[in-house]
Amino acid sequence: MKNLILSIVLLFNLVAFSQTPNKIFDEANNLYKNGKYNKAIELYLSIEKQGVASDDLYFNLGNCYYKLNKVAPSIYYYEKALKLNPVHEDANSNLAFAKRMTIDVIEELPKTFFQRFSANIIQKLPFDTWAIIAVIASFLVTMMFLLYYFSLGTRKKFLFFNGSILAAFIMVVSTFFAFNNYKTVQKNRTAIIYKQKVEIKNAPTKISEEVFELHEGTKVIILDELDDWKKIKIADGKIGWMPSTGLKEI
Repeated sequence: MKNLILSIVLLFNLVAFSQTPNKIFDEANNLYKNGKYNKAIELYLSIEKQGVASDDLYFNLGNCYYKLNKVAPSIYYYEKALKLNPVHEDANSNLAFAKRMTIDVIEELPKTFFQRFSANIIQKLPFDTWAIIAVIASFLVTMMFLLYYFSLGTRKKFLFFNGSILAAFIMVVSTFFAFNNYKTVQKNRTAIIYKQKVEIKNAPTKISEEVFELHEGTKVIILDELDDWKKIKIADGKIGWMPSTGLKEI
């Protein structure tokens, strides 16, 4: 009897805890609708501190910061939303508006065919989505082969055989896309400049020469780190070192 009561209490607590983020999210949404952006941010951030990762949560945070004209945080959270869901149309659209508030005008280096293909096709879906597609395709391969093996008619055999070949092709391609996407995500550590102005040095020391400067909201790629310094690269190919405190990794 005692164990039963403890189990019921534990289950109740788990259910209550799972509902809390949703209730807080709804309350934050109402605050946002009423223009109380700072209070909405506090609630959204409290959800994030619970370990909840959601593209809608990050998107709403980006909207709040955008309404308050806070460049770096708005871009940071739009980018986080897109990292979870690359096809989030509203996040893509609002990110374009937020970037107009940045000072730095950086021309991107020309991309190779494979880089364009990766950005427009492979990176459009998260790697776990490609992995799910690969698993489903492998299941279809097995089913199609069994149907081919046990079917009697020539027409059916032809249909199931070609179906298994197509499913196998999709499985191989989606598996490749999943691994490629995963390696790209792991390799490309990106961050947003959070300080109004940062001096980029040619070495990880305060006395080293300044090579260029960046301003809040600019997106960079982290190449390396040493003590309290990070080696970064921007879209036009320029590379330098900056203090870790000046940026926030996505």
